[in-house]
Amino acid sequence: MDIGGDTKIESFELIEKLNEIGIALSTEKNTPKLLEMILKGAKTILNADGGTLYLATEDKRHLQFEIIMNDSLGIMMGAKIGEPISFEPLPLYDELGNPNNTMVAAHAALYKKTINIPDAYTAEGFDFAGTRAFDTKTGYRSQSFLTLPMLNHENELIGVLQLINAKSLYGNQIIEFSKVSQRIAESLASQAAIALTNNKLIGQFRELFESFINLISEAIDKKSPYNGAHCRRVPTLTMMIADAACKADYGIFKGFQLNDDERYELKIAGLLHDCGKVTTPVHVIDKATKLETIFDRIHLVNTRFEVLKRDAEINFLNQKIAAIESGNLSIIPELEANLQQKIAQYSSDQAFLKICNIGGEFMRDEYKERLQLIATYRWIDPEGVETNFLTENEVYNLNITRGTLTAEERKIINDHIVVTIEMLEQLPYPRNLRRVPEYAGGHHERMDGKGYPKGLTRDQMSLPARMMGIADIFEALSAKDRPYKKGKTLSECLQILGNMRLNGHIDPDLFDLFVSEKVYLRYANEYLDPDQIDEVDENKILGYTPPLITAC
Repeated sequence: MDIGGDTKIESFELIEKLNEIGIALSTEKNTPKLLEMILKGAKTILNADGGTLYLATEDKRHLQFEIIMNDSLGIMMGAKIGEPISFEPLPLYDELGNPNNTMVAAHAALYKKTINIPDAYTAEGFDFAGTRAFDTKTGYRSQSFLTLPMLNHENELIGVLQLINAKSLYGNQIIEFSKVSQRIAESLASQAAIALTNNKLIGQFRELFESFINLISEAIDKKSPYNGAHCRRVPTLTMMIADAACKADYGIFKGFQLNDDERYELKIAGLLHDCGKVTTPVHVIDKATKLETIFDRIHLVNTRFEVLKRDAEINFLNQKIAAIESGNLSIIPELEANLQQKIAQYSSDQAFLKICNIGGEFMRDEYKERLQLIATYRWIDPEGVETNFLTENEVYNLNITRGTLTAEERKIINDHIVVTIEMLEQLPYPRNLRRVPEYAGGHHERMDGKGYPKGLTRDQMSLPARMMGIADIFEALSAKDRPYKKGKTLSECLQILGNMRLNGHIDPDLFDLFVSEKVYLRYANEYLDPDQIDEVDENKILGYTPPLITAC
């Protein structure tokens, strides 16, 4: 049978509109916007006055109202574009489990078929009491209905698309939905279902991926609660710096922007930047003092001091008895003075080693000389063997100039970044996450090329990777939960960062941005203790140069 010219034109125009909307649906990743596009697109293609979009609940027993639109009544509800929808979900089954066949939307969902009703007031087999009550209240006339199940590629129910009151092309007369319109709408409903399914799958992938990341962070947290918190705070601070860079329209930041995908990519990199620490031994990560291994060996040293004091007292008593027996009582005061001097010296040395055991900023040369002298004290060990007071390993550890880690332990710590890169480069990333290894693996590089593991220079690193370097350092300096140090104050942290800027360690422009935009203060107000948030005189911060912003 021939199709008339008007019908051909109508079909061609509908197909063109369908293609345009289909392309748009395939690229939209925001689900609320996607829902809006589906209903608005369907209304536009079919020239419908109103419509409702329902989504099936997870258990497929209800239809949830998502969007309601009506042009004549000016109604726009749901999907974050209008007023909230207060209607209860539409049940697909009653309390006994019988199918709800009287509601048009429920019937279309249950039997997965399109229902085309020319006039709701004359239709049989369905309950339109609610529709009539709505019309009576608003003065509206609900007439033609086209209700379509949205089924994905696996014929799974995603939701229902219902359109109301098709309008003629001329005069806005309410007409029934044509067969051509129905076929076009069915195609759109199918595309919409697939688009929604894809969005859901993407969301589930993200949820799975982030759950896996959180699992790694929890593993590090259980292994070392200090570094677990670090893994959560660094991405937060990195994103604060990124936000400031996006707002700063000057210098190297002019034109710099991060879209949603790029922000997500940087956030994921931040969360994973220390994932290699899952392989780092706990006694190295959490080494709180220089002598700590499984336990702090300073307690063994303290025991030896008590042995030295005991032996000194025994020696004094033996000498005192000999003096009494020989009648040489005049030397007893001198013996007592010598004993007190020895006890005082041992107590002083004991206190000194306790200080040495703490990982300070600097171990002075005179401290090292005194340490060597104490190490040569002789004592009788539990096996009755006379030996040096300190072992070579104890002397080596106590001689650590800065912090608590030996060179070998520092290398073990540093190797975590190599492991991080190796782990991350093995993952098959989607396109929008391909730079995660670069961002996560660059936070120990330096602008002058003296960092590790690759010795990259500033020009070889992306701006987001350089951001993470500052975030990592500032968090470590200010962290109040490390076992080997107290959290530094804001002014102390900024002075150290400023010195690092002058020494080519961190990016100078990012440091200036970090200070001028007061990123440090926003972070501090959220994560630092009040006693760490001291007064900061930005003019006195080493290396800080306020950015020169010229008027446009």
